[in-house]
Amino acid sequence: MTDNVVSLHKSTDAPATETAPTVLTVVPDPSPAPNPPLWVRSGCAVKHAVTHDSTKTVVRAAARHGLYTVNGGRIVARRTWDGRTGSRYERMIRAAEAAGNLEAAEEWEERLQRFRAARHHRRMDLLHSPVEAAKGVAVGAGMSVGVLVALGVVMAINTGHVGDVITPLSATIDFIALLIRIVQIVWGPALTIGPFLALLALWSVGRKQQAAPDWALPANVRNGEGEPITPSIVVKALRDLGVPALARAIKEMGDAGASMLGPITIAGCGVEVDVTLPSGVSTNEVQNKRRKLAENLTRHEHEVFITIPTAARTVRLWIADSGALDEPIGPSPLVTDDTMTADYTKGRAPWGQDLRGDAAALSLYQRHLLITGLSNQGKTVALRSLALWLSLDKSVQFLMGDLKGVGDWAMFDGLATTLIQGPTDEHVIQVTEMVEGAVDEMNRRIQAPPGTVFPPLIVLVDEAQVAFMCPAKDEDKRPYGGSKANSRYFMAVRKIHNQGRAVNVLMWQGTQDPTNENLPKLVREGAHTRASLALGTESQARMALGDKAVDGGAAPNLLRPGLDRGTLVVASDGITIPAGQSSITVRTHYIDDDAAEAITDRAKALRDGVTTLHAIERGEEHDPLADIAAVVGDAPRVRTKDVLARLATRNADAYGGWSFIDLKRVLDDAGAEPYKSDGVMVVARDRVARALADRNHEGSASADG
Repeated sequence: MTDNVVSLHKSTDAPATETAPTVLTVVPDPSPAPNPPLWVRSGCAVKHAVTHDSTKTVVRAAARHGLYTVNGGRIVARRTWDGRTGSRYERMIRAAEAAGNLEAAEEWEERLQRFRAARHHRRMDLLHSPVEAAKGVAVGAGMSVGVLVALGVVMAINTGHVGDVITPLSATIDFIALLIRIVQIVWGPALTIGPFLALLALWSVGRKQQAAPDWALPANVRNGEGEPITPSIVVKALRDLGVPALARAIKEMGDAGASMLGPITIAGCGVEVDVTLPSGVSTNEVQNKRRKLAENLTRHEHEVFITIPTAARTVRLWIADSGALDEPIGPSPLVTDDTMTADYTKGRAPWGQDLRGDAAALSLYQRHLLITGLSNQGKTVALRSLALWLSLDKSVQFLMGDLKGVGDWAMFDGLATTLIQGPTDEHVIQVTEMVEGAVDEMNRRIQAPPGTVFPPLIVLVDEAQVAFMCPAKDEDKRPYGGSKANSRYFMAVRKIHNQGRAVNVLMWQGTQDPTNENLPKLVREGAHTRASLALGTESQARMALGDKAVDGGAAPNLLRPGLDRGTLVVASDGITIPAGQSSITVRTHYIDDDAAEAITDRAKALRDGVTTLHAIERGEEHDPLADIAAVVGDAPRVRTKDVLARLATRNADAYGGWSFIDLKRVLDDAGAEPYKSDGVMVVARDRVARALADRNHEGSASADG
C-alpha cells in the first residue's frame, strides 16, 4: 500500500534517490481569544482604580480631615457644655466614688455646690441687667456729650469762633460714621470667610486630639510611632489590661478615668506618670502585665518601666519615646575631659545616664561591688569604667585578677600592684592567694592604732564564677573553689565583706550568668552595690539584686540580650534613686580599649610609678632588700606604708606581719635608711638600688677571693 503525501510547502531539498514514507502532521492555526465584554473590562478598571494605593490614600486623607472637623465640633461642644453646666463636677464625683476616695468625692461635691450658687447669682443678675445697662448707656452718653461740648467751649474761647463749640462733637460723629463705613465694607467678606475660619478652628481641635478612626489615621500614628502619651491613652491602656476590677472601676468613672493619673511629666527620653489604682486592684496585678500594658501604649516591652512609689495603691509608669532607648548615649566624661580627676572619698564615678537622660554617677566609698549578667552584655566594660575613674585618684591601690585573660585589663599593667590574667586553675590559685594577701593586709590595718588612715585598696576579680567553680585543691586538700567553709576563695571574699570596708579594703567582683553554685548567696548579699545586665530569668534577677529590688520593680530579666548591651539595673545607696524606688536603670558609657589606655596613661602620670606583679611568689626563700627594690619600682621615692602594703601583697607569708620597725631595720643594715619628705617617711629608689649594687659587688669580690 502506498501512502499519499500532501506537501503544504514547496520543497527546496534535492530529490532523494530513494523515497521513504513521510507522515504529515497538520497543526491548525490557533484562533485568537475572544475579547472580554465591555462590562467586564469596565469592572476590572473600576476595581483597579478603587483598590489602588493612591485611591486608598486619598480616601483615607479625605475621611480623616473630614472627621477631624466633625469630631472637633463635638469636642468643642462638649467643652462648652462642661463649662456651662456641672457635668464635669458630677463626673469627678463618680470617679472618686468608683476609686473609693470619699474625701475627694466630698471635695468635688462642695465645688459643685459653689458652682451652682455662682451660676444662680449670675442668672439673677441678668433679670436686672437690661435696666441697669440702659441707665448706664444713658448716663454715659450724656456725660460724653457734656465733655465734648465743654471741650468745644474751651476751644471757642481760645479761638474766638463760636462755631468751635460743636467741633469736638462733630469730629466724634464723623469718626463714628467712619467706623460704620468700615464695618459695612468688611461685613460682607467676614460673613463669607467666617464659617471657613470656624471650620478651620474645629479641624485644628480635632487634629490635635487625633479625633478619627484608626483606619483613617496616618500610617505612623496607626503603628504607634511617635504617638504622644495622653491621659486618655493611659486610661484606655489600663482599662484593656485584662484586670476585671480595674476595668469595672474605670467604666464607672465614665470619661473621668484620668482622675487616677497624676501629672504626665517629661522625664528624659520619655514621660512619667503616677497611677493611683482603684480599691480592689493591687499593684502587682499591673506589674505582672507589663508586656500587655506596653503593647496597649503602642510601645515595646522594654520601653515601659513600672515601679512602686511610696504612696499606697500607686504604680509609677515611665514610658519611653518610641525607639529612644535604641539610640546610643554620648561618650564618657572620662574620655572627653582629659583634666578630670577622681576623689574616692567624696567623688562619684560618671557611669552613664538614667532613663530620664540625667547623668548617673556612683559613689564607690567603702562599698563592696558586684556586677553580673549574661555573657557578652558589657559587664567588663561597665566594671572597668569604674576602675578607670578611681585610678585617677593616686591614693587608690589595685589588686586585679582577670580570670578571662583576653587582655581586657591589660592597660592596668604598671598601675595595679598585682595583675593576674588567665582562665586556668593555676590562675585561680594565684588570684585566691592575692585575695588572701588582701585579707592579711586588712587584718594588719585593723590592728593598727585607732585613728590611722589607710589608702583605699580595691581587690577586683573579673569572671569570679571561674574561681567559685574551680575544682583544684591545695596540699591540705582544701578546695580553692566552692562555697563551703573550707573553700579558700569563698572564705577570703567573705572575710573582706565582713570587715574590709572599715579599713578601706574593698571587694569588687564581676560574674556571668549567676547561679547558687557560681555565685554563693552569702557572697552576693555581702555587696553594697549590686548591678545586673540582661539576665534570663526572674530567679537570676533575685540572685543578682535581691528580693527587695525585684519586688520593687527591678527587672533585668526583661532587658533584651544584645540590644540592651551596657544597660544595668542598679540597687545601691551610692547612686541617686528616685524616692520610693528600690533600683534604677542605667545606660552605661562605652569606653573602648584605646580610650581606656589613654585614661590609664593619665593615671600613671599622677603616680610615682608602680611595679605590677603578675604572679604571687611562693616558698620560704626571699630576699627582703631585693623585694623592697622590686616594689619601689621606677618611682623616685615611695612612702614607707605603701612599701609595707606592697611587700605584704608580694609575699604575705614573709611580710604580712612586718611593721615600720622591721622595714627600717633592713634598710638601715643595707645603708638605705628611710627619710622624711614633705612630712612623711619615704624609701628612696636610688638608695635601695645603690645598697643592692654594693651588696652584689661585695658578694662578687668575696667569691673571687
